Amino acid sequence: MSECLFCRIVRREIPAQIVQEDERALVFRDVHPQAPTHVLVIPKKHLGSLLEASDEDAALLGHLQRAASRFAAQAGLSSFRLVSNNGKGAGQTVDHLHYHLLAGRPMAWPPG
Repeated sequence: MSECLFCRIVRREIPAQIVQEDERALVFRDVHPQAPTHVLVIPKKHLGSLLEASDEDAALLGHLQRAASRFAAQAGLSSFRLVSNNGKGAGQTVDHLHYHLLAGRPMAWPPG
């Protein structure tokens, strides 16, 4: 098992404000929120980034999208942004695949 920050959150070695969980995914509040609603959607399986996902992970990737959608519905969100940064140049700071779900403020385009 990996020693990355998010793997340690999955194992409950580091506290997090978990808002949703199932056998394959964890959704928790970002500690540095960039919007009124800002949660992270992560797989419990360690993948360093989307680039590390294989064809065998296709169902898991779909499951993460559904976890984000379930959270949004539960939170009563009518719109949100779902983002995955891949690599340091894109702003990825934790080497564990994760999606940022942001809502509650206007979102500009293009981002960043």
